Amino acid sequence: MTFVLTADTPAHSFRIDLTPQSVLDVGSAVFHGVNVAPGSAVPSDGDPRIDKALPGFLFTCGPDHIRHPVPIEGASDGRRYPLHGSLSSHPAQDILIEEDEGEIACEGRIPVALAHGGRAELTRRWRADRRTGHITLDDTITNTGETAWPRFGMYHINFGTGLFDENTRLTGAMLPGGSLPWRFDEGDMKIFCVPAAETAQHGWAEIAVGPIASLGGRSVHVRFRTDTLPYLQVWRNQSPGCAVLGIEPVSHRFAARADLIAAGDAPDFAPGESAGYGLAFEVR
Repeated sequence: MTFVLTADTPAHSFRIDLTPQSVLDVGSAVFHGVNVAPGSAVPSDGDPRIDKALPGFLFTCGPDHIRHPVPIEGASDGRRYPLHGSLSSHPAQDILIEEDEGEIACEGRIPVALAHGGRAELTRRWRADRRTGHITLDDTITNTGETAWPRFGMYHINFGTGLFDENTRLTGAMLPGGSLPWRFDEGDMKIFCVPAAETAQHGWAEIAVGPIASLGGRSVHVRFRTDTLPYLQVWRNQSPGCAVLGIEPVSHRFAARADLIAAGDAPDFAPGESAGYGLAFEVR
């Protein structure tokens, strides 16, 4: 079953498919008749949980780990954190849709079993304003277990680059020079991670992807809260059979998990403690 956020006016046309079987993440994201998600053009990382999520427009990484698998601290049996953490593929519960002429919202809660044995719960609320085309995501993660653990978070927002041409760029104050070609640097696959909090406005950073010709020259604007997502990671993959660009607001700089913990960049998240994340999307 899919829950849908929709609008259909000349100024603002979108269809956002939310996937309750996987955290109410976003599958297809259709703006003005164009699905910007990568679909089958995204490469597999070999983890079936992630393979189900990657073809969509947004999937959520964390809350106990981000990036690639590493050993669980103190585990003597060789257990490892899974790719991108434990959250992916957990189903949403108590889903509620609220709708009127101007706005549609969808909320739910996602209990999460963590790789190290702890527990967490994600409370998620999507809202879409049909009058302005503004789409927002408000997340709250809570440690519902009995032990403390370092909290990590990252949002993977994936675009199919088959929609892009030589005029498409990335534009944002956190980027070198404020703007980069979408196919930055040489080679088929590249990644970088930059601070975003220092250049944020009123606690929010913004990056635009566009213009996209098939969207009538419009751009997709992504905004994110920098108190809990102070970095922006960007990657692209144009290897044979692949055509994807990832815009990834993230809680931590690009460094090994052990190094982040040792440096004090990933303090303990205590039982009962909560933290919020925020994203917003708009095509204009």
